[in-house]
Amino acid sequence: MMATTIPQTLLQLFREYLGTLPAEPLASYVSEINWDMAARAVEPGTLACLGYLDRVAEIARPEALRLVRFLAEHRQALLWQQTYTAADFGQHFVDRYGWLELFGTRGHFANENVAAGFLILGPEVVYPDHHHVAEEIYVPLTGGTEWRKETGDYLPRGAGEVIHHPSNVNHAMRTRAEPLLALYLWRAGPLAQKPVVSN
Repeated sequence: MMATTIPQTLLQLFREYLGTLPAEPLASYVSEINWDMAARAVEPGTLACLGYLDRVAEIARPEALRLVRFLAEHRQALLWQQTYTAADFGQHFVDRYGWLELFGTRGHFANENVAAGFLILGPEVVYPDHHHVAEEIYVPLTGGTEWRKETGDYLPRGAGEVIHHPSNVNHAMRTRAEPLLALYLWRAGPLAQKPVVSN
């Protein structure tokens, strides 16, 4: 019997955690996921923001602790990436930002219908207004982050809340004293599209 790989274990923990969340609006996303996905051979990639995972593992919601601690323990074995450069939002943002696509069109597992993974933002970061064709769900695994849609106010959203961004709806988020780790899912649009930053 072959040993289970780190990405395979992470995928299983990800799937288990989704099962602890409210069914709506997640159910329609999850129903589109064929969990028997082909693994990709990808090289690990590291980023400065991975240092925040130690703090995240201390403050994550209890239901997410197994998932978050495994992610933190095995961070160096996974492919972490960035969409933006310092030319987009400055070096402060780039040093405190990164994401891991667990499955999708470029992640550890191949899926052409749904992309999913994790976003990290360090403390005192603003992810400016942006939008994309794909529908998106975020689930913060840590608290203390503020989120907004369109021209509304920033509102605090708690760990474990399901945040839905419809296609092409502007949204933004900002952290305060603590880092953010959020789970995300994309569907119904280009799964590798660079978001369009709003002026």
